[in-house]
Amino acid sequence: MRNPITIKLNNISFQLKELQNFDWLTRLGTVFCVFDQQDSGNISFGIQNGTTKRFVKFAGASTLEYSGDPQEAIERLKQAIPVYEALNHPRIIKLVDHFEAAGGYALVFEWFEGECLHPHWSFPPPAKYNDPNSPFYRYRQLPVEQRLLSLNSIFSFHVDVEARGYVAVDFYDGSILYDFNSHTTMICDIDYYQQKPFINTMGRLWGSSRFMSPEEFELGASIDGVTNIFNMGAIAFGLIGGELDHAYSKWEAGKALYDVALKATEPKRNERYTSMADFYKYWMEAQNGG
Repeated sequence: MRNPITIKLNNISFQLKELQNFDWLTRLGTVFCVFDQQDSGNISFGIQNGTTKRFVKFAGASTLEYSGDPQEAIERLKQAIPVYEALNHPRIIKLVDHFEAAGGYALVFEWFEGECLHPHWSFPPPAKYNDPNSPFYRYRQLPVEQRLLSLNSIFSFHVDVEARGYVAVDFYDGSILYDFNSHTTMICDIDYYQQKPFINTMGRLWGSSRFMSPEEFELGASIDGVTNIFNMGAIAFGLIGGELDHAYSKWEAGKALYDVALKATEPKRNERYTSMADFYKYWMEAQNGG
């Protein structure tokens, strides 16, 4: 690989494989941060114009971590637009604009003052789990009641996803933003969510294997609400349990909720709950002592 090119926007510097024109970006406001370590082919920026902040996601640049064709990244980002429009929800970062720019494509979102629970660029494991400054570590120090409220908001959104005829794909702790001041949870990345029916034509789908069901590795498998139940159960183990270690000794929220999460993550689909609504009903009943 050729030596990377350093780009400077306002007081922010980052590197790309090739030179890219970002004049259009600085016309939107002042760049105050960059997220350039993604392997999706996207690069994202925080922009401030007066008192208004925006999150801008751009495809078309040759980012260091992406090995694919930038044109494919552009097409995937465009395909995400109707997903954000169809799944507009209080827990999703709101898409406010999108347009062609400098040979690529940009999506503009409202800014949320939260921190990503999987900031691999600044706290790569094991620092994610044991550095007191890591957002994930700080989240795990919150009272379990606070984390359950956070999980409830994630689960209720995915009940809505199912009801609108979509399935979650590539949802993991890197999709979760948490504001430690307001104790608000938001979801920042639903680019790969798909309309039903959706069949696995890849073998290994997009996503973090820590949270993926067996069918997300199986060519030809149906990906549906039952798949998402596994995903949500795995997220529960990630945020209030032992992540991949499902031992009860690592669980912090009592036996009733543990049993719900365990059933949700059964490898065999027919042993899980039958729908996201069903899973959420049992989850809330267990939480409320029902």
